[in-house]
Amino acid sequence: MAGRPPTLVTQDEAPISPLGGTRAQAVQRLQVGVSLLLGIVLIVGLANVIEDRAKQSDDAAVPQAAATVEPSPATTANDPLADAGVVPDLPAEAKPNPSAPAVQDLEPDDGP
Repeated sequence: MAGRPPTLVTQDEAPISPLGGTRAQAVQRLQVGVSLLLGIVLIVGLANVIEDRAKQSDDAAVPQAAATVEPSPATTANDPLADAGVVPDLPAEAKPNPSAPAVQDLEPDDGP
């Protein structure tokens, strides 16, 4: 079986790069890259517009009105439960009971 003799390929007929793909694929990759960059620029621009509008609305907002009446001095609550009426009023000072010790003295055991 006689084979065909190898044909010579000139540089004009050779593919540009085996990993680069065809010209149409390169153009498609370029289009995708450019469209992604444009999308990112649009998103950043939209975020900038939203931030500017938020600053404008904060500047245009009416500040909280100042108090026209002098505030009364705050009273300190000693016992909130007694103020609510849940428990009876307790005396301000606790009466210590020195006659009864807190812990009874222990007597040693008489061992055998």
